[in-house]
Amino acid sequence: MTLSTRPLRSIRSFVRRESRITPAQVRALGELWPRYGIPEGQAPLDWRSVFGRRAQVVLEIGFGNGEALAAAAAAHPEINYLGIEVHRPGAGSLLRRIETGAMENVRLMLGDAKEILEQRVADGSLTGVHLFFPDPWPKKRHHKRRLVQPDFAALVTRKLAPGGYFHLATDWPAYAEHMEVVLSATPGLADVSRTAQGQALIAERLSTRFEQRGRKLGHEVRDLVYSRKA
Repeated sequence: MTLSTRPLRSIRSFVRRESRITPAQVRALGELWPRYGIPEGQAPLDWRSVFGRRAQVVLEIGFGNGEALAAAAAAHPEINYLGIEVHRPGAGSLLRRIETGAMENVRLMLGDAKEILEQRVADGSLTGVHLFFPDPWPKKRHHKRRLVQPDFAALVTRKLAPGGYFHLATDWPAYAEHMEVVLSATPGLADVSRTAQGQALIAERLSTRFEQRGRKLGHEVRDLVYSRKA
């Protein structure tokens, strides 16, 4: 028997579904990506070069159409925001929001957030990481695809600066419980969801149209905030 020498495929937490992209999104990608987008590559990111200034950096993973990220960036112009998404239509939508709001503190990347964190983000360089409403992969046989796993939690912890935070939200109770179990067992993280810091972050998070639809269907939204211990 001949064994394959090809590397094993890693389990992805997402599926690339290229939904319909509008002419406005195509225009934004074409005209605005060169200014606000970060090209693919493997070189470590230098935040001062990326944003043109020194400031705290907050990462949002899977920003969807960019509602929450744009709102946070508008509310905190003193903070630099990096959004990572796999879907081009969502990136096009966020670019339009950046243009409308004349925001200079937002940059975008297209790709696998886990790979980007591993290869391009320096340890201890992030003030915060946002993960809002990731795919819950509700079927038991798909649970291995969930992004929040012990290795991912350890990776995020390593990239956070001491005192930095990891803010998650989901409207799937079983996934919220899974997140809590994983994060509570991650060395170096502390649950601050009920502290003043955690409550302030939760109160500030924008309620998106996606979330509002879920609430109308009776879905309970859970926010979790963990902090990297000093």
